[in-house]
Amino acid sequence: MVIGWYVHHHGYGHVARFLAVQPHLRAPVVAFSSLARPASLAPGVEWVELPPDADPFDGPDGSTVDPRDADPTARGTLHWAPHAHPGHRARLAMIAAATVDRNLQAFVVDVSAEVVALVRLLGLRTIAVTQPGTRTDAPHALAYDLADRIVAPWPHGAVPTDGLTAHGDRVVWTGGISRFDGRDADGGIEDRSVLLIGRVLEPEVRHETTRQLRDRGWSVTAIGHDASSRIDDPWSLLTRSTVVVSAAGQNSVADLAVARARAVVIAQERPFSEQEHTAAALERWGLAHRADVSVPAGALVDLVERAAGDEPDWKRWQVAGAARRMAAAVEAVLP
Repeated sequence: MVIGWYVHHHGYGHVARFLAVQPHLRAPVVAFSSLARPASLAPGVEWVELPPDADPFDGPDGSTVDPRDADPTARGTLHWAPHAHPGHRARLAMIAAATVDRNLQAFVVDVSAEVVALVRLLGLRTIAVTQPGTRTDAPHALAYDLADRIVAPWPHGAVPTDGLTAHGDRVVWTGGISRFDGRDADGGIEDRSVLLIGRVLEPEVRHETTRQLRDRGWSVTAIGHDASSRIDDPWSLLTRSTVVVSAAGQNSVADLAVARARAVVIAQERPFSEQEHTAAALERWGLAHRADVSVPAGALVDLVERAAGDEPDWKRWQVAGAARRMAAAVEAVLP
């Protein structure tokens, strides 16, 4: 009994979720992604690297074709299936071939409406991972209709999910999934310390925010805003900082929750307003202060100082055991 798993290549969140859940699966897994194999992935897990499908390609007349000009949505029915793109064709063919060669029985798709449709047409038991946001468009509706199970990696009721209303009997709300679940804090919280994590601010705003915070007596650490500042394991910084400023993506929020961080979340511009919906939920539940990407330095400094006095009840985000709950939801569809 082998499980396939498609890992979307945008950002780090999808692969982080896979790395958190895979160790809890009893069945072997074959992962598919345009991303390179993660260094921390267990040696026994097969990783199939797929060719890219969004780069320009040579048309039949020798001209260079931008895939955005090749009817990639099939008149709004799909999200991404550009005509004649060799990489798109090859990646779907590789997935289809593997279902036979590896005798796959189930397939987790995180995330792609097209891969959901492909693997369900191939007769596999299909688990679609969804995300917050206004996902009532035709491709999402198709994926939800086809999936045998839909995994929503946040707590039930936190974020409005109009697109899932008709599919409640197949939705599993796992709570936020973090790779740090079960890990103990590294020491106590440092007084008046701020962690800026990720590419949440324009460089000039980040520099001005840092200057103003330091003028008010705060120490500031910034990581993940470029390749040189990336840290593979930011756990100690998350747990030691008085306040963390982070994006409002699902994995970022789950990491804040397991670290019990006082936080300001900045909603990044994403398709279907995913992070805006999540940030609004966090503010509504009293778990974090929210800002948008246009927040000026002075306003952000004020939010940091307000957050320093918070006592957020992060248990509401249901991170403890969430990776195991997703693994159980996947295994529940196996024959």
